[in-house]
Amino acid sequence: MGNTSQSSAEIRIDSLLDENSFVEIGGLVTARSTDFNLNSKKALSDGVKTGYGLINGKPVYVYSQDASVLNGSMGEMHGKKIVNMYELAIKTGVPVIGIIDSAGVRLEEATDALAAFGEIYAAQAKASGVIPQITAVFGNCGGGLALVPAMSDFAFMEEKSGKLYVNAPNTVDGNHIDKCDTSSASFQSEETGLVDVTASEEEIYEKIRTLVSFLPSNNEDVAEEDCVDDLNRISEDLENAAGDPAILLSQIADNNQFFEVKSSYGKNMVTGFVRFDGMTVGVVANRSVKYDAEGNEEETFDSVLSVRGSKKAAEFVTICDAFNIPVLSVTNVTGYASCKCSEKNIAKAVAELTYAFANATVPKVNLITDKAYGSAYTAMNSKTLGADMVYAWSDAKIGMMDAKSAVKLIYADEIAASNDSAKLIREKTAQYEAENSSVEAAAKRGFVDTIIEPQDTRKYVIGAFEMLMSKREDRPYKKHGTV
Repeated sequence: MGNTSQSSAEIRIDSLLDENSFVEIGGLVTARSTDFNLNSKKALSDGVKTGYGLINGKPVYVYSQDASVLNGSMGEMHGKKIVNMYELAIKTGVPVIGIIDSAGVRLEEATDALAAFGEIYAAQAKASGVIPQITAVFGNCGGGLALVPAMSDFAFMEEKSGKLYVNAPNTVDGNHIDKCDTSSASFQSEETGLVDVTASEEEIYEKIRTLVSFLPSNNEDVAEEDCVDDLNRISEDLENAAGDPAILLSQIADNNQFFEVKSSYGKNMVTGFVRFDGMTVGVVANRSVKYDAEGNEEETFDSVLSVRGSKKAAEFVTICDAFNIPVLSVTNVTGYASCKCSEKNIAKAVAELTYAFANATVPKVNLITDKAYGSAYTAMNSKTLGADMVYAWSDAKIGMMDAKSAVKLIYADEIAASNDSAKLIREKTAQYEAENSSVEAAAKRGFVDTIIEPQDTRKYVIGAFEMLMSKREDRPYKKHGTV
């Protein structure tokens, strides 16, 4: 069947999956409702294509809404077909990928259509943490349908035609779409953090395929592949990339491949996937500078934990823990974001991050590259929070705060009375740094396991995760946490 006779839903599925691998399920299902003169003969497939296929040889279940049939609207049978994909995926331990392009709820079916939403939500809740859920928004995704990508593990959105919203932009009090398009891909990725990746439709297919290759098929599977990269490869001048961990990670990862998620949200925190010796590892890293593709400085950030960055990282760590993906944290933080707006939510956001690290039972490795100060450092997967292995670069600083700032507080009276305050500050700063904020001082207290040179980072991190592969950790019985 050529593309000229295919619906957009079929074309999208074929573009996503391995060639000729799609097998349709429920192709003859039609809408049952005849209210308001709905003609079931015109609703073949009830507006959604469902079935299974392969991505790089890995089985997946997929559904794609068909905007050419009843505008892809959500009705009773439409919802049941999607729920069937979830039920089969849970039984077989296979990811579910949804492609959204819908006019929304089918008004003619009223409460039957609402029941379809409820059944899908329930299926997603059941599947959460059991199988990966990926949703791509290529067209309209409004109202109750917006909860579907929000309940997924990862959400992709076409950068021009995709529309994602609960309330349409023009219905939001005080807003107008010309002023602020709250349904746009940029808004949903930069402001809400709901969308992980925005790109063209063609690029999204490739990015989903790449993401699937990083993920395990289910929570009992292991995400790994053969490694052809040198496990002991030296990374020259790695310290120059300390500010932008996206570059640092790409240099130490197998084949220099780093897949970043939520890159447009909470930019002072980096989250994504790498491979070490073929094993998928999730990474959470503090960022102080962002470079463009040409190596030019694009943006700078304070080395602090922010509300958005903390929430982004907490969610990511929780996903990794659910699917037994080890976690590497790259710490370079001096404190918390400080402003009135941040103060409203910073304590709760960092608490969520702290809980996510402490609660995770997967192998956890922390790499301290530069500064690690105060309780913000503690929250970033520190030894006391439960990191299994902590490495620190030889010139890292670890402590309560910058040594000079600490000295000015501790010796305020002596400095004020001194005839040479500058000399006193230098002497006390050197003493404080050596005794309280140097990497050697932290290692002597057991908070750092090994001090390493930046160029050797790859081999040490790989060695740690290989050693921790058999990790087992029992926790007190509980239904679930409450943070």
